[in-house]
Amino acid sequence: MKSAVLVFPGSNCDRDLAVAVEAVTGRAPAMVWHRENELPEGTGLIAIPGGFSYGDYLRSGAMAARSPIMRAVADAAGKGVPVLGVCNGFQVLTEAGLLPGALMRNAGLHFVCRTVGLQVENSQSIFTSAYKAGEEIGIPVAHHDGNYQADAETLDRLEGEGRVAFRYTEDCNGSARCIAGILNPQGNVLGMMPHPERAFEAAHGNVDGRRLFEGLLEAVA
Repeated sequence: MKSAVLVFPGSNCDRDLAVAVEAVTGRAPAMVWHRENELPEGTGLIAIPGGFSYGDYLRSGAMAARSPIMRAVADAAGKGVPVLGVCNGFQVLTEAGLLPGALMRNAGLHFVCRTVGLQVENSQSIFTSAYKAGEEIGIPVAHHDGNYQADAETLDRLEGEGRVAFRYTEDCNGSARCIAGILNPQGNVLGMMPHPERAFEAAHGNVDGRRLFEGLLEAVA
């Protein structure tokens, strides 16, 4: 499967994500610079990495969301291509309008960097099919603006439509209803603040994140 990892000025987890994708697919992803207007032909998976795109100088992800490559990402997502946004990638997806809500400063105004507990809320998506509903896993977070917020109507819709993919098992950053990851209505776009690529090898301390990539490959292969 052909895949692509986007690269913005300030991305710092693009290589980590690329290593995880290559380990599972057996094929190195294309590293696509933000100024490109097109994705490589036949791209079957798009990954938007964590980091501090454009230095977070405006709002986290706001400038990256307006990069030329994001038009191609939106077109691909509309055609059903899976899009995974991790940490800053989640912020980019909300700023681009591919996911609802916004990521705000953590409630405690501190950078949070540790492994957190997550509960798998939806195990039926292409991203979560390797997990069991209600299963608790541990995935690292590293963010200052991970406080997910949306209006009550949007939150109710996300809950009612089964679009909450992951939920923190305890308050991590002030996120509404402890939401850690959400899906778009079609289920082919996932934004999540925790870093599954940092729980991929035994040397990382656990491999709970590896199943996300393995399940995704099995679902779309």
